[in-house]
Amino acid sequence: MRISVIGCGYVGLVTGACLAEAGHDVVCTDINAARIAQLNAGEVPIYEEHLGEILESARKAGKISYTTNIGDAIRASDAIFICVGTPPKESGEADLSAIDLVARQIAAEARSSKLVVEKSTVPARTGLELSRALAAYTKDSKLKFRVASNPEFLREGTAVGDFFHPDRVVVGVDDPAAAEELREIYRPILERKFHCPIHKGACPADTKGEFIVTSINSAELIKHASNSFLALKISYANMIADLCEKIGADVEEVTHAMGLDPRIGTQFLKAGLGFGGFCFPKDVQAFIHLSASVGVDFEILKATERVNKQRIERFLEKIHKALWVVKGKRIAVLGLAFKANTDDIRFAPALDVVKKLLDEGAEVHATDPEGINGTRSLYPQVTYHQDAYETLQNADAALICTEWDVFKKIDWTRAGAMMARKLVVDGRNLYSPRHMKELGFEYYSFGRE
Repeated sequence: MRISVIGCGYVGLVTGACLAEAGHDVVCTDINAARIAQLNAGEVPIYEEHLGEILESARKAGKISYTTNIGDAIRASDAIFICVGTPPKESGEADLSAIDLVARQIAAEARSSKLVVEKSTVPARTGLELSRALAAYTKDSKLKFRVASNPEFLREGTAVGDFFHPDRVVVGVDDPAAAEELREIYRPILERKFHCPIHKGACPADTKGEFIVTSINSAELIKHASNSFLALKISYANMIADLCEKIGADVEEVTHAMGLDPRIGTQFLKAGLGFGGFCFPKDVQAFIHLSASVGVDFEILKATERVNKQRIERFLEKIHKALWVVKGKRIAVLGLAFKANTDDIRFAPALDVVKKLLDEGAEVHATDPEGINGTRSLYPQVTYHQDAYETLQNADAALICTEWDVFKKIDWTRAGAMMARKLVVDGRNLYSPRHMKELGFEYYSFGRE
């Protein structure tokens, strides 16, 4: 099937690359001419494991192309995946202006009927408005636009694996024909008829996803409901951590035992600096706003958001407790991206920490395997290092802000000999408190003191 992907951001690139690798002919379009030029030159503008590999594979097979001409992309396709951004407004409401613009462009440029698929994360009822806009702006009454919602459940750092091995593929439609078209698009993935870059053709037998057909409103709601619930689990674990610190319990012992209950599960039940990135904060705000707009006070999500914002304050309290005076101290920040295995620094807790330290007059040195370039333009006064040990040289304190594997493997005996003071404030609970104290470190973490 011929597919166009509108928007070459994170979701758009992963979607386009994976659908092309699954055998479809894909054209990707974006208004960002520099990004399209990068892609045409064979460069990958974002860091995501395996993405460069499948983009190159699809390019060599002639299955993927890139253009800034959205009209050409629209006319060349049978199905159009809308993957543009929906950033939050100041109110928390999702800004849907990019989706509205794309709808008008599709209506104006199409010369044949199309399947139009929402891939961007949008609030419920967006599909209805998208259908209305397509009908209102088309000049040819014979054209029919079948609208569907196909929310993405991609985790940054494992997005390619998530796309090829989904636990579910959700499609929201208002007519059976659209559901069948989407089933055909996903058939190579559901039936394992693609080359898997992760397992090299030997995929585990238990990773087949379920194809779920719902109404459009339900599909749109599923994405926000899922992300908000996961965010709630993180904030819940952080409140347990605060309680553990007060009564002398260990949060990891508590959450581990909780997570063994299959009704609860261990994933996202992790205390620390809290959640960041573009999805969870944005989706929680949008879900709160959507609920309020229909008269539902989603108080539990307001608390989730409030608890998450407090994690930075709690982390800084630990830093001040240890250092007393921050001004003039050399502080090593290990981790800038909002999570490991991505270069995404949007809403990263580490950046809030860096800003607070700079405001207090600290000398900040920082490292991250992928997040330095994005952070440098925001905070040029920080000294950046590619190597963690260079970052720790003469440091008065080391702050762990992202859970990269390279930080888990640091030789703290070596690092301690390089530091001005053997002090670690661990925002991700990466290390054993007992082991760090045996090495002679002052060690602070969440819920384990």
